[in-house]
Order: sequence, then structure tokens, then C-alpha cells
Amino acid sequence: MELRQLKYFIKVAETLNFSEAAKLSCVTQSTLSQQIKQLENELGSQLLVRSSHNVALTEAGAELLPYARRTLHEAELCRTRMDDLNKLTAGTLNIGVTYSFSPILTETLVSFMKMYPGIKLNIFYKPMAELMELLRSRKVDFVLAFRPTKPVDGVESHILFQNYLSAIVSSRHPLASKSRISLSDLENYDLALPSQGLQARNAFEHIITPDHHFRIRIELNEVNILLTLIRQSFLVSVLAEASIHNENGIKAIPLDLPDNEMTGCVHTLKDSYRKHSMQEFIRLLSDSFAVKERQNAWI
Repeated sequence: MELRQLKYFIKVAETLNFSEAAKLSCVTQSTLSQQIKQLENELGSQLLVRSSHNVALTEAGAELLPYARRTLHEAELCRTRMDDLNKLTAGTLNIGVTYSFSPILTETLVSFMKMYPGIKLNIFYKPMAELMELLRSRKVDFVLAFRPTKPVDGVESHILFQNYLSAIVSSRHPLASKSRISLSDLENYDLALPSQGLQARNAFEHIITPDHHFRIRIELNEVNILLTLIRQSFLVSVLAEASIHNENGIKAIPLDLPDNEMTGCVHTLKDSYRKHSMQEFIRLLSDSFAVKERQNAWI
């Protein structure tokens, strides 16, 4: 059964005249008659009673007519919806974000919502491992996070910017005047660290050794509260430098270590479909001041 066959049938049902229906459908009368005959053969029912003077609907034809109209209406809605999606006037975009990546995202969120008010955004803030499970189950379209210490099966990472792991301190802290900080320096201060399992904590534990002895006073899985504690005390935290974007009263001082990079990435499923809205969001993010600033700082 083809949509055009239903269109021809509806025209004949409305006009009860093959000649007029053919003209309105911009086809020859023979073509229209042939298509309706094929529709009748496929359905196994006669839809129209034909005579030399008039046309009438059979019981089957009268039964089919409202369904045919509804089918064409739904098909038109489908076409309109696809056009809306392609033109970014409708749709839903699901984004997974790690806590420490959040400050980089805000600028792009505001820009995207202004440019594409018809697209609904669902933002999921979770640890990296949970976000990757959401990505693999296709509950998010992509994940914004720093590159994990180990590759994730089925996931590819596209680099946005290079960053570095830093000691985060209040602007009043004794360490704030330093240009770089060693792990030995950190051993002299009370630490407020992101919870185990969060990306910055994973990166930190990846580079330290059992010989180091740190005074960990508090662990938090909420970066905003963590930064508030740092700002109001002499605690020291360890985060990616990008985590304090647009934050006042605190400083990020690079750790003096090899392999100290934290690479900001867009993570997607390998060989997966890319929504138009996703491509546009990533374009805006790549062109944002927050990302450009980090790209230029690395050069």
C-alpha cells in the first residue's frame, strides 16, 4: 500500500468522479484508475462501484476513507516533524556532563537556548562511569568530560581542549603566589578533594604513589560546594584548571608533574547517528570563549 494510492482514493471518494479526481491529482485518468485497482487488489476488497454515469463508495470504501485520511495526515505530520528536526526548530537533546566540566558548559547552554528555543535540553550531571553507561544505553546523545585514564569500549573521544590538573586554593592562601606546586607542597596542607570515582580524583590518584602522605580532611562529589569551601578557608583541592572557569577568589596552580594533562573531550558512541542539534551544540561549544581560552592557553 502506497501513500499516493491512498491520495488518489481520497480524491475519487471526495469528488465521486474519476476524471475530476485525476485532474486534481495531476495524473492521467488511466494512471489513477490503475493505482486504485492495485489498492483494491492488495486489500482484497472493492472500494468503489463504477458505472458510466457515476461512482459510489462500497461498504469497504466507506470504512477505509477515514483511515486513509488519518494516514495521510500522520504522514504529513511526520514529514513536518522531520523538517523541523533538520531545521533545528524541534527535538530533544540529551547531554551527559561530569561535575568538573560544568563551568565550561554554561556559556554554550545559554547561547544554544537563545538560538534554538524549540529544542528541549536534558542535562545529566553524573560521575564519568555512570555517564558512559548512559551513553552506551543511548540515554544521552553525547558526554562532555575529560578523557578517562583508560579507553572505554565502544566510545570515541573527540578533543575540545587541553587542560592540566591543578591545586585549587583561595587567593589568600600561602600557595597562591606559586607558579607551580609539587606533591610535597600538598603534603603540608589539609586537602578537600573530589570524591573517589570523580574524574579529577581518578587523575590525581593515577599520578601519586604510596610514598605520599596527604591530610585529606573532606571529600565531596559536588564541585560548587567544594569551591566554596576552598574560597572560605585555607584548604587545598585538586581539580582540572577548567573547573574554576569564571570563579572569583580562587586560583588554579598547575601541579609540577609529568603527564599532568587533562584533555577536555566530547565522547560519542562509535559509528553512531549524530543529531543535527548535537552537531550544532558541539560547534557552539568549540567556538565558545571558555573553550577558545583554554585552546589558546595551551599553545
